[in-house]
Amino acid sequence: MATKIPIPKLGQSEETVTIASWQVKEGAQIKKGDVLFEVETDKAVLEVESQFEGTILKVVTPAGVEVPVMTTAAIIGEPGEKIPDDMLAAPAPPKAPEPAKPAAAPAPPPTAKTATPAAKPVQTPVQAPAPAAKPAAATTPVRKIVSPRARKFAANYLVNLNNISGTGGGVGRVTEQDVKNYLETSGYHDKKITPVAFELAKKEQLELLAIEGTGDNGRITIQDVKDAAAEKPQVMNTMRKIIAQRLQQSKQTIPHFYVTVAIDMGVIMAKRKLLKDEGINLSVNAFIVKAAALSLRELPMVNAITDGNSVIRRSKINVGVAVSVPNGLLVPVIRNTDRKGLDEIQAETAEYAEKARAGKIAPDQLKGGTFTISNMGMMNLENFIAIVNPGESAILAVSSSVPTPVVRDGEIVVRDIMKVTLSCDHRIIDGALGAEFVNALKKKLEDAALWDGLI
Repeated sequence: MATKIPIPKLGQSEETVTIASWQVKEGAQIKKGDVLFEVETDKAVLEVESQFEGTILKVVTPAGVEVPVMTTAAIIGEPGEKIPDDMLAAPAPPKAPEPAKPAAAPAPPPTAKTATPAAKPVQTPVQAPAPAAKPAAATTPVRKIVSPRARKFAANYLVNLNNISGTGGGVGRVTEQDVKNYLETSGYHDKKITPVAFELAKKEQLELLAIEGTGDNGRITIQDVKDAAAEKPQVMNTMRKIIAQRLQQSKQTIPHFYVTVAIDMGVIMAKRKLLKDEGINLSVNAFIVKAAALSLRELPMVNAITDGNSVIRRSKINVGVAVSVPNGLLVPVIRNTDRKGLDEIQAETAEYAEKARAGKIAPDQLKGGTFTISNMGMMNLENFIAIVNPGESAILAVSSSVPTPVVRDGEIVVRDIMKVTLSCDHRIIDGALGAEFVNALKKKLEDAALWDGLI
């Protein structure tokens, strides 16, 4: 019997989803556990396995289309089985305005000023122009009434119809004469362009007037067109869009403040060296994560959360560790961090980071965080601040450990100093509490006896 295969909801916050790629084709024989397709969510690209056996009768949702979760991805059944009509309803993705399609017509001269092609296009490399005030793309959807002749004429001259005022029919209809008048008054005829550059601009659907020419006497060269094409807007992937939405939401709804301390990492560096001599390799990050978890245990309000009306004190300390991935950032969560040893924290952090970068991390490994650490110590940074993740009240930004002259016992000595900055939600964390937290963290990282007792 024909069966629908839905696109599952892989996380609590996902309402829409995009199939990144199909791993099977129509007619393929499928067993339980076979990977059917990869799904792009706000967290990662994840594989979806089949829960059924049979033949892929129909791929309903193609790759690259954003659809609601639980939309039918495909239909599976017996070879040659007829698919009921009610199963073949096309998915309903969020619709975006379609760009106007230029009608086919004989190509006009490159400009009104030069009716015949130039003897030879300017091919000499030139300096890229400064970014234009707006993209040169001429594919902006036309939302006004346009006559067919006007549309064809404008397309041949690489003109954006949205910039033209219509005078036809008493309803502002854009006519061919309106386009001609626009060419006369806009400075279009003053533009110069090589024939090859004109054809490339037409192929890229660019607006000629928006392209800055850097050739002789302002002539638009093929390099100018390539530069303009490179500036055309590119749609963000799902992960990037969600990151943008969540961080904008955070800055708009969470009143941030920041506290910074400088930590002498001499104790940690010495401890790591001793352990390495014994064949035990622990990263600096493992010590920082553990120290943060212990500080959260001491100061539980930093681990709490508020909506502005009530406070939720969370019993679990689940530290998220930010991981940079292509086109985004993921935050795998180390659960019950305060109860785990340094070796467990290191192993889980390494495992999750590898899975995150490979796009293999499970949604459950990205949920439930109560506090986040963003460690950019490997990036040679003196200091930075991070944005609090929605659903949490603080995030710790960890910078590089830098040899720095400091005063110890009245003498100037060089120490490995690492700055950390805590970004706080001021609705629940006051300045004194934020300062208390970073100093508790500092005290632990500088306490040799503490680590002797934990290792």
